[in-house]
Amino acid sequence: MTKAILVINAGSSSLKFSVFRDSGAGDPVAAINGQISGIGTAPVFEAKDIDRKPLEGKAWQPGEASDRTALLAYLLDWIEARLDGATLVAAGHRVVHGGIRHAAPVRITPAVLDELEGLVPLAPLHQPHNLAAIRALAEAHPELPQVACFDTAFHRGQPWQAGMFAIPRDLTDEGVRRYGFHGLSYEYIARRLPEIAPELADARVVVAHLGSGASMCALHAGRSMDSTMGFTALDGLPMGTRCGAIDPGVLIYLMREKGMDAGAIEKLLYNKSGLLGVSGVSNDMRALLESADPHAQEAVELFGFRIAKETGALASSMGGIDALVFTAGIGERSAPVRALVAEKLAWLGVSIDAAANTANAAKISSGDSRIPVYVIPTDEERMIALHTRNALAA
Repeated sequence: MTKAILVINAGSSSLKFSVFRDSGAGDPVAAINGQISGIGTAPVFEAKDIDRKPLEGKAWQPGEASDRTALLAYLLDWIEARLDGATLVAAGHRVVHGGIRHAAPVRITPAVLDELEGLVPLAPLHQPHNLAAIRALAEAHPELPQVACFDTAFHRGQPWQAGMFAIPRDLTDEGVRRYGFHGLSYEYIARRLPEIAPELADARVVVAHLGSGASMCALHAGRSMDSTMGFTALDGLPMGTRCGAIDPGVLIYLMREKGMDAGAIEKLLYNKSGLLGVSGVSNDMRALLESADPHAQEAVELFGFRIAKETGALASSMGGIDALVFTAGIGERSAPVRALVAEKLAWLGVSIDAAANTANAAKISSGDSRIPVYVIPTDEERMIALHTRNALAA
């Protein structure tokens, strides 16, 4: 029997989905992907096949299908009508935070859901929407098994030093520590890299997941050793609208001198900073690269500077570096950003081939580069499908 697995990545007003067919041999194969956007206002449904050919589109008027339960019921009915003999057996969810306890995906039960609800303060901008989709799907199709796949889980095996802040231990024991995120992406790269370059299976590799949300990870023999994101997905690199690492004294200054409360600071650091804040132009790297505005150029330069700086720090965490990997939207498609980073890492012996870089080739380092440099498309959805299948079999 061919099975089908639904993968869901839920946001505040959108729900991205993929459907994978699973014959039991090899990895599940993507068949359909799409999204429901405008949730809470005027929802729009779009679906495409694996070749990105549109399959269907539907728009609701404001006030129609206003809740997630109705929208997910529509989505499930639409999917089941197009499975061509396959049976939908489970839904796998990207859940940002699994806390200290969850180092692997878990089948969702009421007790697990209550536990994950307790982690909302650690990821207030992501976790509530992840859990809302789980609850809505349980209401629409209570018989369908659901699996939570965590962005933090892959990092749970890091050395203890990588997870601690230098704060009183009672706060650490409460969970105020470095977690790391984008774990599903890094797990996929760790799985994929040895297939592309078998000699790097046990190597020390720095992976740069560069998108609207950006982070980096130190991998040694496929395991996470350190990462740039810490307690929240705000830490580390500057991102589209997020500030990245910032002196905590800045927050005290904003409270004392600017009279800003927690909500105002949260909005500033999450929504008004990063590439957008520095440039005053856009949070989109493509727009910044095309802009003649000197502030846009500064935003790009700062982004490259911080990536190169964090590469050195992560290499130090592993005692060296044997390869560099770019992934995610900017990492996979922005040759100018990769070239900028490589230029700043020339001291490490990094050198890229201009033609290969422009072509977004799988390997972009030049023949005389001491450090091989790869571009590997990530596939978090495939990892979720794999984890969901394995969780059901456990």
